[in-house]
Amino acid sequence: MSSNQKKHPALGRGLGALLQNSGTDITSSTESPVGGIAMIPIVQIEANPFNPRTSFEVEALEQLSASIREHGIIQPLTVRKMGRDRYQLISGERRFKASSLAGFVEVPCYIRIANDQAMLEMALVENIQRENLNAIEVALSYQRLIDECDLTQEQLSAKISKSRPDITNHLRLLKLPAAIQAAVRDRKITMGHARALLSITNEGEQINLLEKILEEELSVRSVESLTQVKSKSTTPRQTKKTAVISELEAVALHLTDKMHSKVEIAKNDRGKGKIVLHFKNDKEYTKLLNLLMNE
Repeated sequence: MSSNQKKHPALGRGLGALLQNSGTDITSSTESPVGGIAMIPIVQIEANPFNPRTSFEVEALEQLSASIREHGIIQPLTVRKMGRDRYQLISGERRFKASSLAGFVEVPCYIRIANDQAMLEMALVENIQRENLNAIEVALSYQRLIDECDLTQEQLSAKISKSRPDITNHLRLLKLPAAIQAAVRDRKITMGHARALLSITNEGEQINLLEKILEEELSVRSVESLTQVKSKSTTPRQTKKTAVISELEAVALHLTDKMHSKVEIAKNDRGKGKIVLHFKNDKEYTKLLNLLMNE
């Protein structure tokens, strides 16, 4: 390996830090030193059930497979020993699948001991460090670390070296309708588009705007402008309605003073309504009647 290659660490920062603890190391044989690499047959390795990544692009896998076929596996996989000749992936599933696609029968692996929670944390932290995850995969990883590893957002921020706002912004995406989350996952829209849609509270309007984004290929700035217009268009109607109610209340109070009896006025948006005059006895009824007849 050249000096230039040594400048590029094989492991992601998060996972590398977790695996530097020699207490988590185990090797498959006495010939392999702690922290060393062993070649393991692919047929002895099973997938990691905790891996947050559930889909792999065929074209990207084929490209990685071609690279591995030509250059070999530069970054070893990380596995845990499950028993005699049985291992489970902790991280490196893309490399594992691509190696199998390339026709490899064995792959280089770091071998570790990890309980289920530690294994989950290793897989999630290592996954988050990658740059090719979509925003929903990142958000799901954040949420699983918080829920299943019992972390606060502050603790998560420190563990993965991501800012608290970054974590919060990703987690908010999980509040969007499934159709919008799928669009982000499939990279049909960006995280910027999705964040703009969060400003709309009505799910139906969110979906309608999603369809408009896809049909017209709207930019994030255009979507932000549209959501601002929708927000502003709601405010005048509310203000007008409030003004009408205040006017009716003022008239009702004026008539109450004039009639010396409670007056209620109700009116809907179409102008239809009613005026109700209250009286407590026959004397008040006669008085109101006289006032009305004389007007």
